[in-house]
This record gives sequence, structure tokens and C-alpha cells, in this order.
Amino acid sequence: MTGFVPTDRPPSAPARLVDDFTPALIDVGAHHLCPGCGEPVAMRSALEAVDELGLTRRAIAVFGIGCYTAFSNNLDVEVLQALHGRAPSVATGVKRARPDSIVFTVQGDGDMVSEGLQEVLHTAARGESVTCIMLNNGVFGETGGHMSAATVVGQRTKTSLEGRDPDLHGRPILLASLLAHVDGAAYVARGLVNSAGNVARTKKMLLRAFEAQERRAGFSFVEILTMCPTGWFVETEEAPGYLEDNLAAVHTPGVLKDEVDR
Repeated sequence: MTGFVPTDRPPSAPARLVDDFTPALIDVGAHHLCPGCGEPVAMRSALEAVDELGLTRRAIAVFGIGCYTAFSNNLDVEVLQALHGRAPSVATGVKRARPDSIVFTVQGDGDMVSEGLQEVLHTAARGESVTCIMLNNGVFGETGGHMSAATVVGQRTKTSLEGRDPDLHGRPILLASLLAHVDGAAYVARGLVNSAGNVARTKKMLLRAFEAQERRAGFSFVEILTMCPTGWFVETEEAPGYLEDNLAAVHTPGVLKDEVDR
């Protein structure tokens, strides 16, 4: 077979790097997150969207607290660090001070739903022209993998080893579904990054969300379901299927609201 490289012995010619495929706005492609984590894929999609829309020089990111915070020093855009849960409020201040900028937040479900639910709800209600991105894996990953307000019923975490019990722990908050009913929100979508097709669909959502901000249509929001095999107690290769069968079965993917052209 032409081009076939046998693997039962060393190659006859040394391998050479053709391209590391690191996006233009990510300084270093390597990261220290757990194997199988979906957050690097989600971050790549967001930064590719910023680059493709030609928004780099006006982009300002506001990071919350979580595993993804490790990327804050690795992006070739301006980045501000917010207190736990407070990124939407910081983004509001940035956008009002610099209205021509493109401001987006990066938060996890622990940071946005458990710690700062009121911040994102009020930001949406005011119709602030910012874009909020939530990386939802259903756990507080950085602090050990305990249950968050978005953890689905039956999901195992460090603080729900037998699975989330609705009678004991309550039911998950479906943030994108809530925001879709807020008048100030112009665009609300929920994607996932467990397959190539879903990554492509999620990127389209991010492009549309930034377009909403460019048109000053109102608040825009993209929730991205990401894998966390470490926090889920599953093998790395099982994580994409686990996401599909558990989180995505409750936090249903799709465009929930699109009033950008209204």
C-alpha cells in the first residue's frame, strides 16, 4: 500500500514535523490539562472564531476560575482575570468603558452556575453586548471534581459517589435554557466537543455569538459541553460517549434562541 508505514520496526527515515496546527491566537499548543479533557478543544474553537472574524485586535477575554484558567497566559489576546463567578460583571465594565471592543468571558459550570449565577442572569437581562462562554463538564474540576449546580441526576462526582440524588442534592440548573427566556439575550446556544462534527457545529455557534455582539444585538451565550474523564471516574476513551449519554441527554445541544437578525 502506498504511503504505508510499518509499525513493527523503526522507520527507515526519521519523522519530521509538517505543522503543529496550533491556532494563530494560541501561543503554545501544549497544555497541562488531563488527558481527554474537552476544554482545550473548546478554547481552540473560540479563538479560531475570533481570528476568522478579524476581531483579534479588539478582543478582550475575561476568565473565571477553573481548569481553563491555565490558558489565560497562553492566548494572543488581552485577558483579564476575574474573581470566582464575577466574569460577566467585569466584562460589562470593560464593554462600557471600551464599547468598540469584542468582550467575551470564559467560565466553567462551577464558576458560572454555582458561584456566579446572578452575574450572568443580570448581564443578560440588561442586554449587555458581551459574549459569555460556559465550559460545562458537570463538575468543579480544578478543586477536585465535586458536584456543581449543573451536575446531572445520577452523575458521579467526588461529592456524589453514588450519583446525584435529586431528593438529596436537587436537580441540575440548565443555564442555557434559562437564558433563552431572558429578553436581553439575542443569541443562546449549547454545543459539545465530543466528535469532529459536533466541534464544527459548536464553532458555528461561537461565530454567530460574536456576530451578535458585532451587530450590538444584545447579550450572546454559548454553553459548550466538555469531557472530564478524571472527574467522571471513566476511562479517557469512554468520555465522549459518556458525555453524549449523560450530560447531553439533559443539557440538550442546539440553538435555543437566535434574534440576531431581528
